[in-house]
Amino acid sequence: MRILGISAHFHDSAAALVEDGVVVAAAQEERFSRIKHDAAFPRRAMEYCLAQGGGTPDAVVYYEKPLLKFERILSTAFAVAPSGFRAFATAMPVWLRRKLWIPREIELELRAAGHDVEGRVYFSSHHEAHAASAFFPSPFERAAVLTIDGVGEWSTATWGRGEGSRLELASELRFPHSLGLLYSAFTYHCGFRVNSGEYKLMGLAPYGEPRYREQILGKLLDLRDDGSFRLNLGYFDYPQGQRMTGARFARLFGGPRREPDAELTQRECDLARSIQEVTEEIVLRMARHVHRQTGEADLCLAGGVALNCVANGRLLREGPFKRVWVQPASGDAGGALGAALAYYHGAAGGGRAPDGVHDAMRGAFLGPAYGDDEVLAELSARGLPAARLASPEAVSRRIAERVAEGAVVGVLQGRAEYGPRALGARSILADARSRRMQSLLNLRIKFRESFRPFAPVVLAERAGEYFDLGAPSPYMLFTAPLVASRRRQVSPSGSMAERLRAVRSDIPAVTHVDFSARVQTVDERDNPFMHRVLTEFDRLTGCPVMINTSFNVRGEPPVCHPREAIEGFLATGLDALSMGSYFLEKAALPPRVQQAEATRAFVPD
Repeated sequence: MRILGISAHFHDSAAALVEDGVVVAAAQEERFSRIKHDAAFPRRAMEYCLAQGGGTPDAVVYYEKPLLKFERILSTAFAVAPSGFRAFATAMPVWLRRKLWIPREIELELRAAGHDVEGRVYFSSHHEAHAASAFFPSPFERAAVLTIDGVGEWSTATWGRGEGSRLELASELRFPHSLGLLYSAFTYHCGFRVNSGEYKLMGLAPYGEPRYREQILGKLLDLRDDGSFRLNLGYFDYPQGQRMTGARFARLFGGPRREPDAELTQRECDLARSIQEVTEEIVLRMARHVHRQTGEADLCLAGGVALNCVANGRLLREGPFKRVWVQPASGDAGGALGAALAYYHGAAGGGRAPDGVHDAMRGAFLGPAYGDDEVLAELSARGLPAARLASPEAVSRRIAERVAEGAVVGVLQGRAEYGPRALGARSILADARSRRMQSLLNLRIKFRESFRPFAPVVLAERAGEYFDLGAPSPYMLFTAPLVASRRRQVSPSGSMAERLRAVRSDIPAVTHVDFSARVQTVDERDNPFMHRVLTEFDRLTGCPVMINTSFNVRGEPPVCHPREAIEGFLATGLDALSMGSYFLEKAALPPRVQQAEATRAFVPD
């Protein structure tokens, strides 16, 4: 049975294809449209997924129930009237023209692509899709399930349990009481963009102190032992739909919202640290409650809050569960996959046979791949000289050699990643031992804030030599402290810039100011390319760790096609580019190309 899942019209639209229970393909629309967090109907992602399958889908499943969501919007508007009228009036035309007619839109889009699915469009609830995306691809035969995000139809968090092909949700937290929206309120107040800047807030937190923690717990929410809570809505503006916070929130936290381009101050650092600690406490309480209620040894996580790798790391180390598995596309993009899996294992009665060790996500390498012919065509169109290497082993060796020499290498290899993390297929690789590499990457290549940390990628079999992780982390979704033997003593005080420049470990470019790192472990089975690269790098340097960051610049989604990889290579400080069998050096470019591209600049987001 062939099932297409779709998420659309809110943020991070995506499509996913499941055939007889196997995840065949999945991709976000942004990778094709080049619009970051694209919310449009995922036409190109859908066409890509269907091209990887065997024909017209037997069912198409949307990741939400639009009528139920519309009910929530109407109910909220009436409850806060007349203050939310402007936002309500703005939203209504979009709902009346498009969002209430999603089945018809899906049928028309598929018919235009040559597939007639009339009468075969179905719906999953938002959190059912999240839960399905978490449990069904997991390696567990049975497990507890916890989903936490901003809001779906009414639910903002749910828990339940799965066993075999059965998944049941037992309880929910309902809008407007939402951990995702609480975190986004602080994201907004600190001057970052909601639904895309939350990871910046998480990265900023270690520079601060939790001096607002008690104000949050005492004024903003009533937190219970089971992790449920009620927000004091007098401090928030999001129920009215116009903005996240207002004057009362500003008074409580010592000033107005930071303007997005304004300099960061210690207040923002302290706000970030405070809400991060509160978030971790809520996640831990929720998980302990779910453990008590289900008695399960293992836990599956999804929803946008499950991308908070710092909270995930604490849950792994301090929580009650033996193992924790997090869906790599935990946000709305993963809802497309969850919707398809929920239908396959539910209405279609499909079976499931996990092995207890390996998940079914195929390393999250579910997006498009491009062969050497396509790579060569793009290089030739630009008149760019590139060496063709003889084998995959030669490609890995060249990358490792150049990184060991201090070069920064862009990589486009194999199928693109599904989800927000670069895992080696669309990555920028660099030397984690370098003292200068973090600032170089942030300022000359990524064109982003200097405080932003970079993630290490490490051979799974050597990870324990560097990180106190205790479990595999193939999807870069757990933060772990460095082991003591790798740390260096540094002053805990000083300005943000001084703390940023301090050399605090053997691998300073991936060691955050609190001696933590967002770790990606690599094993040979699921990620053979990166395993070869790291093995070669270890042979050359004695270090099995590199920097791995997404191949993009600020304001753009990660590259997908060779054309975009070439554009990024030419317009940034990358030293080399590896695409398929081809390897291109910046120093080997004709002078005319170097001069022309040196004048280009990216507009920051």
